Amino acid sequence: MGRLERLIRTAPLILLLTLSGYESSAAQGPPATTPIPTAKGPIPVTAESYPLMASAKLQTLVDLPAAGYVEEEFFITGRANVYDWGTDGRLSVKTGGAPYTTRILLRRPASPQRFSGNVIVEIANAARRFDFNFVWGVSHDYLMDNGDAFVVVTIAQANLDGLKAFDAARYAPLSMANPTPDEACAAPGRAGGAPQASPFEEGLQWDILSQLGALLKAPTAGGPMAGFTVQRVYMTAYDGVLATYMAAIHPNARVAGGRPIYDGYIQHRHPALARIRRCAPAPAADDPRQTLRNLDVPLIRIVPETDVLTLYRFRREDSDAPNDRYRLYEVAGGAHADGAFYPYQPSVADLKKIGSAYPYLASWPFHNQCEPEMLLMKTPINTYVLDAAFSNLTRWIRDGVAPPKAPRISVENGGTPNASFVRDQFGNVVGGVRTPYLDIPIATYYTTTKGETFCPELGRVEPFGWARLARVHGTPQNYVSKVTQSVDRMVRERWLTESDGRKIKAEAAAVAGERN
Repeated sequence: MGRLERLIRTAPLILLLTLSGYESSAAQGPPATTPIPTAKGPIPVTAESYPLMASAKLQTLVDLPAAGYVEEEFFITGRANVYDWGTDGRLSVKTGGAPYTTRILLRRPASPQRFSGNVIVEIANAARRFDFNFVWGVSHDYLMDNGDAFVVVTIAQANLDGLKAFDAARYAPLSMANPTPDEACAAPGRAGGAPQASPFEEGLQWDILSQLGALLKAPTAGGPMAGFTVQRVYMTAYDGVLATYMAAIHPNARVAGGRPIYDGYIQHRHPALARIRRCAPAPAADDPRQTLRNLDVPLIRIVPETDVLTLYRFRREDSDAPNDRYRLYEVAGGAHADGAFYPYQPSVADLKKIGSAYPYLASWPFHNQCEPEMLLMKTPINTYVLDAAFSNLTRWIRDGVAPPKAPRISVENGGTPNASFVRDQFGNVVGGVRTPYLDIPIATYYTTTKGETFCPELGRVEPFGWARLARVHGTPQNYVSKVTQSVDRMVRERWLTESDGRKIKAEAAAVAGERN
């Protein structure tokens, strides 16, 4: 076929794509500089219309004004590409210029003078089909004490649908429509099933995340951080999307001058790669792209004890190389889910507006009990490890001071069906990132529980009796002294922040007071 004939035959398609707002993308790569989207907001708040996940409407309220913070909702509008990602790591545009509008919820210091220069972007978790910000729930006290700004972004269609069910009028402008809605493929989790078309394309999420980061860094009048000097933007998630973003998108997500949009990452669990778009297969378990290297910004990956065995194959060595700054923190005594996550979810009344048939109470947000019946673990092991990780990430980026390295949790027969933890005389695991709760124990920490659905992901605490406490620690005063020494050492070694260290000392004094 001659060049003229090819042009004649393809002209109608090119015209159709142009008229519909989408761009022809043959052999096209991502843009050299990430476009900056527009922001509308703050979206007005009334008694009848307010953001889902507003801090004053959570099951456990967060008093932002008392902390000198404000909360604002913005709608972010732009055009996103849908990509293909080759096994050689190359990114190419499949469909270009698809319009989107999503929302962010911003919590920031009211005064620029209190701002640390850090903005943390959390991908809203979609496990329950409504926006859920786990990281904010776990570490909001530290983030506000530090003066950080915090952004939660909606990128999942299920969550967008939840927003519209919650307040159809408020969230009417939101859209993440599929630019190729007639393309059919197997539905997620239904390999081999009949191909299906979808009005939603999850592949839009990558450019949404990049463009949001670019917007937060830009001194744009009317932007979410207008009037604030943003020095660093981090991304974090309790979600599998982050792994693919770092591996496929980050190398191509740049602001003017070629600098990366995101200056560092904290990843929780979920190291396996997600698919790049709806009709692309997820990378196989043995795909070399599953091992993330050559990232030009620091990454701290946090894996709670619950998940160490199942994620064993993703273990790798720590590194201080300039293009591979990496830490893996396996958290001894840390549960996949604990009592810090769920108090900061929408109120029961707001969940009913979404259409949830179950109230998801913060005290026990599950349909069934476990064996034995239990409450969620309240010991803030995950919280304190995450707080220190944020502090260390900033020092790594700002000052060039590398975080401490931790041994891995001790495992026998790792990577096999017979894998198990090595445990100490108290029944707690050996190795990993330690806290005084594990090194000066007053309980055994179980990070998985018998039962259905969520039970294997839940931790519980089995306290020692008074007689055992006396055998292990002697007098209450001796116990407090041991905890104090442990805390002081961990603060010096940067495993604990000073603020969290004071909290642990106060807890130890309270335990000793009960014994007296």
